[in-house]
Amino acid sequence: MKQNDNLPTAAQKRKKQLKIKTAAGMIIRLIFFILMPAAFSAGFNGVKSLVTEIGRGEPLGMNGFVMTLIGLAGFTVLSGRFFCGYVCAFGTLGDAVYGLSGLVQKKVLGRKKQISIPDKAVPVLQKIKYILLLLIVILCAAGIYGSLNGYSPWDVFSKLTAFRLPDGEQIIGIILLALIIIGMALQKRFFCQFLCPMGAVFALLPVMPFSAISSNKDSCLKGCSACRRNCPVRIKPGEDKFRDGECIACEKCMNICPKSNISRPTQKIIKNEIVFLIVRALLFLAMGCFWGMCRL
Repeated sequence: MKQNDNLPTAAQKRKKQLKIKTAAGMIIRLIFFILMPAAFSAGFNGVKSLVTEIGRGEPLGMNGFVMTLIGLAGFTVLSGRFFCGYVCAFGTLGDAVYGLSGLVQKKVLGRKKQISIPDKAVPVLQKIKYILLLLIVILCAAGIYGSLNGYSPWDVFSKLTAFRLPDGEQIIGIILLALIIIGMALQKRFFCQFLCPMGAVFALLPVMPFSAISSNKDSCLKGCSACRRNCPVRIKPGEDKFRDGECIACEKCMNICPKSNISRPTQKIIKNEIVFLIVRALLFLAMGCFWGMCRL
């Protein structure tokens, strides 16, 4: 019997599925940007609260910020850095700015390749966020951080997403946010990779084996580095355990792999990637509403 040429091939089906998954991811990021723009600041305030109380020698309190931090950390351990990949408003802003920058460079400046930081420099620059986290922890423990009003770019961002203008005292924070946005235009996930203190916290957390993304190296095509080239943080799943924490669970490596060689164990339970993405988004939304992170 002659095969029907109109039937879609496996490659065509995969391409269509990835288009739907990409669209779903963009919609999920937009929804979280609208509903939970201050989730990052709430979690970070939890870190500051805990460290400040430790520095003062006070009993650790379970305020709303600390509860948010616990929720974010718990979700990260169970599901990887889903927060960074799909929820964080800073990450979504970075994706939008980088995409717009690429469009301008291509259409207006006529550049075929978008300006970016050299790959060899990326692993070194990624260490900056750990230094910033350590510095903030020291300042909080010493009781100094609270007096640095107006220096925080994420506080400025939180005000803007709440439709409020920053105070005149926040001029340094405004300048720092502007510089971060310029960096976002030049490098994928600039803030997430190099400057985010919460990203440093999440990168240090373990991820349960059933949620860890890995690749079967023996099945990789010789000379193929599609996953690393398309990864915003320039890693290959399972290649360097000391950098695995940098993974922001955006799943671009899974999407681009020509042999569908990159996966996580949970896919054996929920095989449809789009359904699995939506399930995690709904679970996080429920958790965010429970902890009071949702704007509504």
